[in-house]
Amino acid sequence: MAGFSQAAEAQTVRSALNQGADSSFARDRNISVRQRPREGYEAIGVPLGAFMAYPKLSLTAEHNDNIYATSTGEIDDMIWRVQPEVNITSNWSRHLLSAYGRATINRFQDFDSEDTEDYALGAAGRLDVLRSATVSAGVDWAQLTEPRTSSSSPIASESPIQYDLTSASLAGVREFNRLKLSARYDYRKYDYEDGRTAGGVVVEQDDRDRDVQAITARADYAVSPATALFLELSKNWREYDLAPPAVTLTRDSEGVQALVGANFELGALTRGEIGVGYISQEFDDPAFNDIDGLGARAQVEWFPTQLTTVTLTGSRTVEDSGIVGSSGYLSTNVGAQVDHELMRNVILTGQVAYGNDDYEGIDREDDRLTAGLSGTYLLNRHVGVTVGYSYFDQDSAGAGGGQDFKVNKVGATLTLQF
Repeated sequence: MAGFSQAAEAQTVRSALNQGADSSFARDRNISVRQRPREGYEAIGVPLGAFMAYPKLSLTAEHNDNIYATSTGEIDDMIWRVQPEVNITSNWSRHLLSAYGRATINRFQDFDSEDTEDYALGAAGRLDVLRSATVSAGVDWAQLTEPRTSSSSPIASESPIQYDLTSASLAGVREFNRLKLSARYDYRKYDYEDGRTAGGVVVEQDDRDRDVQAITARADYAVSPATALFLELSKNWREYDLAPPAVTLTRDSEGVQALVGANFELGALTRGEIGVGYISQEFDDPAFNDIDGLGARAQVEWFPTQLTTVTLTGSRTVEDSGIVGSSGYLSTNVGAQVDHELMRNVILTGQVAYGNDDYEGIDREDDRLTAGLSGTYLLNRHVGVTVGYSYFDQDSAGAGGGQDFKVNKVGATLTLQF
């Protein structure tokens, strides 16, 4: 819920800012509305020796006017959602160890074939080797549900597609006065469950099971206390479990990304990072053309006042496709979000985003427009209420089987925390 963050999250933000106070790469002259601690409205937590536990429970009632994300014959329903979670974090002066567990249980009032249960567990740690050097690692496991609005979601399946996602990461950072060097390794494993039609026919999804590995190296150089230039290089490997003759075409690939850009803080008004460069994904199967072009990543925060944060984001990446005949797609996304602290315990949020997915291997191009409004009222440190509206509009061109559809959602969430 916007504005109702755990005390653990606020503690992490403060810790990160304090550690960077004498760094050439600190960007801490402002704290965004979402990150700002709110005295009297933060969770107390449960002491567990050298750790603190922060339990939370969210209860949501939501109306969706197009639960199957179809272009015609839209069907609406009421969804009841329960989300329990607990975050555990160390309270040490150095190093950090944290863990979490959460679940999302959806129950549809009229169409129980859409009912889902998602779960996630994870842990992360940071070792402060030196004042200017850290090593961090994390591992996560989740059982997730692919939303009906996803382009990869098969229309024929009676129930939404579920999948397991296992991920792990290892990273290191070292500062040498004006120079900062960092490296990171990421691993993700996707394991999809087959769907079934209303008649019991299997909707095969095993061809989407894959392992994704990525190595990233980056160098930042501070040209001033408020600006650093960076060069980031990354390499990825995407290996699918099934290969011919089990599937007609293999979607195994290797990719690279090279970005140059700046990380900055212009006075107390603006901070962020902008990078542009080149991306390329080369596929092992000669039937698929390589995907390459301009790569980009950006996030800029603007603070017109201490009570308002405007966040602009953008990206251009190559993503895997779950559509038969398509190797992947070039995804371009831009977005804007405004968070306003109307009162210390009243947070208003508005957001809008646009995305374009250009597919390789099939004649299809999707344009997406999303927007939303929400407001959060914090009654006290234990209870908060959020009401919101969201809009999703997809326009699909070409003969590749995409649909045009719109989805409107309106809902209210009660959050309880300790």
